[in-house]
Amino acid sequence: MTPLWIAIALLLLPALWLLIAPMRDARALRDKLDHFEANDTADEQNVAIFKRRLASLEAAHERGDMDEERFKEDRLELERSLLEDTASRTKRPLKTATAGRLAIPLVMVAVVGASTFWYQQNGAEGDLTLYAIQQEVQNDPDGSLVIYLERMEAEAERQPNNPNVWSSLFPLYRETGQADKAADALERLIAIEGRIPPLLAQLAQLRFFMAERELTPEVQSLVDETLAQDPRQPTVLGLLGIHAFDNGDYETAVDHWRRAVANIEDPETASSLREGIRVAQERLGVEPEAAAVEAAQSQGVRVTVSLDEALMDNVSDDASVFITARDMQGELPPLAVIRAQVSELPMTVVLDDNAAMSPQAQISQVREARLVVRVSQSGQATPQPGDLFGELESVSVGPINEDDAANVVIDRVFE
Repeated sequence: MTPLWIAIALLLLPALWLLIAPMRDARALRDKLDHFEANDTADEQNVAIFKRRLASLEAAHERGDMDEERFKEDRLELERSLLEDTASRTKRPLKTATAGRLAIPLVMVAVVGASTFWYQQNGAEGDLTLYAIQQEVQNDPDGSLVIYLERMEAEAERQPNNPNVWSSLFPLYRETGQADKAADALERLIAIEGRIPPLLAQLAQLRFFMAERELTPEVQSLVDETLAQDPRQPTVLGLLGIHAFDNGDYETAVDHWRRAVANIEDPETASSLREGIRVAQERLGVEPEAAAVEAAQSQGVRVTVSLDEALMDNVSDDASVFITARDMQGELPPLAVIRAQVSELPMTVVLDDNAAMSPQAQISQVREARLVVRVSQSGQATPQPGDLFGELESVSVGPINEDDAANVVIDRVFE
């Protein structure tokens, strides 16, 4: 933290200098003002102008150009104007060159104090402290998870409203087997960040495993609340798949896990879910040959995806690839989504109802589809500038044919 405060002090020095700088020329400025007032002839000039205008009025009156009454009115107006000009120029004595100097230190103290207070309230001092603790533990040969946990708990008492404290404590408690404390940390984080789907999903998952993989009323309430906000939330879908698998409902488990894989960002988790899908299909007695026949009879699109050689250097092998089928009008959610990695390209996949994200939007519901393939540098499902993509319009949807595949080349950059 010392370098931070040194940097803040260095930034404040120019501001303090601007407060002090005008005082250096205060004496010279006062001397100039004093000299100007001592040689000011404005009053003499106003009197001279008054005398000239009065002489003109008297001459006009003597010539008979104006009567007595008009002459008196104009003379009165002229005298009033002279009084106003001279009265408005009444000067107050100049203050000394040292006047107000005592206020400068007070203002300087106020600037430093206000800046420090503002930073403590709105700055990232707490986050920098957390980062320093992480670095200290990582660089310490004797550092351990227990020491890190103790330091983070101390920070939780010092800055209880910092969400980064609780987001760090939650996985620490979970990894050390302290489920109750992990749930408490997550609830504290939700109280700060709000009841957003990713946090609610993690709490539901934690409570689910704490209840020995049972959908208790509390877990079900969290699941319902999460899906009401985000029907595609992969953590909750994975949880529901586990529950269905444990109860022997393998078809439902496969459905939940496939929808989860379509939205999940972690490749390892996605691979684990795919393995769960394989095991569930084995439990259903679906043999490879039978699966091939079923695929041949199902409605969908067989797609071959490749990456343009000119763009190969623009993306890493572990970047996510989203293969999506949409309706031609763009009115429905994605009809089918499969997620892969660049390292798997070129590849051929089947987009059918098994890859649907929702029963209300399936590829079998349309006759033609628009295929969109996007390579996400960030792993996000939402398109980002710099992502690579390719698309194909008006692809016929029908029985899957092993010898026929639509070809989509990833050859453009999303702006």
